[in-house]
Amino acid sequence: MNIEYKNIKDFEVEQLRDLFLSVKWDSGNYPEKLKVAMKNSSSVYSAWDGDKLVGLVNCLSDGVMTAYIHFLLVHADYHGQGIGEKLMSLMLEEYKDYLRKVLIAYPKALEFYKRCGFHVADEKIPMFITTLKT
Repeated sequence: MNIEYKNIKDFEVEQLRDLFLSVKWDSGNYPEKLKVAMKNSSSVYSAWDGDKLVGLVNCLSDGVMTAYIHFLLVHADYHGQGIGEKLMSLMLEEYKDYLRKVLIAYPKALEFYKRCGFHVADEKIPMFITTLKT
């Protein structure tokens, strides 16, 4: 299998829906919103198996100091092949001169992110307001 990595922001809604739902992320139920979110991101790297979108990482940045890595996901059929690590490596390289790279990690992904160089912030708690409209 030959995975190709691209720095693009334009995706078909079906590609995004299929990728996000493959890992059971609710965001996949809003593919039109995902399409706009990717276009509005500061940076997006994606992984492709032929014409199939198999991985994606996106970042929102203030342009100089802080980069917020929002999504990092790999299609369920492609887990364990180093795709997530490669995507993160590409993103971290782009923002290497920034003071801070920030993300919110699920507990089951902590070890992965630690291998990528992240650490758990002391005494900080992520907070959300989530509004879902169907």
